Amino acid sequence: MPNGILIIDKPQDWTSMDVCAKLRGVFHEKRIGHGGTLDPMATGVLPVFIGRATRAVELAAESDKEYIAGIQLGVIADTQDAWGNVLERRPVPPDAGERLRALLPQFTGEIQQVPPMYSAVKINGKKLYELARKGQEVERKPRPVTIHTLDLSPSVGRGLAPAAPDSYCLRVRCSKGTYIRTLCHDLGQALGCGAVMSSLCRAMAGGFPLAQAHPLAEVLSHPDPASLLLPVDSLFSGYPSLHLKAPGEKKVRNGVPLSTPKLKEGTYRLYGESGDFLSLSQCKAGKLTTIKSFYEV
Repeated sequence: MPNGILIIDKPQDWTSMDVCAKLRGVFHEKRIGHGGTLDPMATGVLPVFIGRATRAVELAAESDKEYIAGIQLGVIADTQDAWGNVLERRPVPPDAGERLRALLPQFTGEIQQVPPMYSAVKINGKKLYELARKGQEVERKPRPVTIHTLDLSPSVGRGLAPAAPDSYCLRVRCSKGTYIRTLCHDLGQALGCGAVMSSLCRAMAGGFPLAQAHPLAEVLSHPDPASLLLPVDSLFSGYPSLHLKAPGEKKVRNGVPLSTPKLKEGTYRLYGESGDFLSLSQCKAGKLTTIKSFYEV
């Protein structure tokens, strides 16, 4: 059975779950999940986990992401993006581009974001978008998110310069849970003229860049789509590796922590004597314990 990670360049107008459903048919495998939802209007990197690799989904979803977003000034919409209902149009000052650039440092680092009404965040057991579709708005508490980098970019996603007047491009590297359309909205509020997100391309997720992604059409027409899969340990390539001998491998397979008094504290990729990827493990206080195992039972 296929096991691994497939980096998809998600097409517009597909949900992330649409992609997974399509790939279940391609690979004849029920165990398929993705590493972070992309809205239907967005394109770009969608890591899809197949077979035993689905054990890594939650770890991928926690990782930082990078986006290239179009921001259209002078518009306020109920969804905070160009696909919603326009609530107001405001004049854009002639120096808006300079003022936008000057604002970016204020939105970099740990900031507070109020989740948009059109989101899957739950309040009192109800998803916000379900309430929004009924015309209801409820109070939402700000949540901390981290914007690692925020710059004006010369292009949107596929190298296309924004065509509309008063449009700009943002390159954002951020933590899990960041709403890029809310970032655009908040920048517009700070400018005083309003703004919506006009396009969105995820340029990186799980450490996988857009250059590694395969268009869904390519996968669907490929004679051997399993050959496009990456091994699950590629998700953890930033961590050092440890290769165990048979006694240590047996302990790991049995869920027994390893005594490692000389090993530096941190996260490691563990491999068995034959080179099989066993687990992602953590060394703390001289003990090496499993975070997530990936060996066959």
